[in-house]
Amino acid sequence: MDARKQRFAPGDLAELFDGATKLVAMKGKQLETFDLRSTAVTDEALLKAVLGPSGNLRAPAIKQGKTWLVGFNPDGFQEAFG
Repeated sequence: MDARKQRFAPGDLAELFDGATKLVAMKGKQLETFDLRSTAVTDEALLKAVLGPSGNLRAPAIKQGKTWLVGFNPDGFQEAFG
């Protein structure tokens, strides 16, 4: 999925990430991993990590199994795709 071509607003994210167990949000050199099964993950923290300045989902957004990779970081992609 290319988040640059298909826009997702904050209200769309619950449905988009439904069934996922892990989310890796990458922003520049920052890399944040969320366990989506955990009740400790707040909607506010998740939105802050995955939404760009325009208010839409960061690009690229890639689903690999039950894991989502959102944004770009060379180390994060290397870890995910080895």
